[in-house]
Amino acid sequence: MSTRPWIVDDYLWALIEPLLPPWPEKSPGPRPVPDRLCLQGILYVLYNDIA
Repeated sequence: MSTRPWIVDDYLWALIEPLLPPWPEKSPGPRPVPDRLCLQGILYVLYNDIA
């Protein structure tokens, strides 16, 4: 097992990515953070039990 289990490997990301909706081309505001990094952030918070 990895020392950082919240890291999403390529195989898992290939399964998850098609399930996510596409980002609109003409969305207002700054460019969003990549979906993969957002998912890793969520998993990090859940794994480390951060409130």
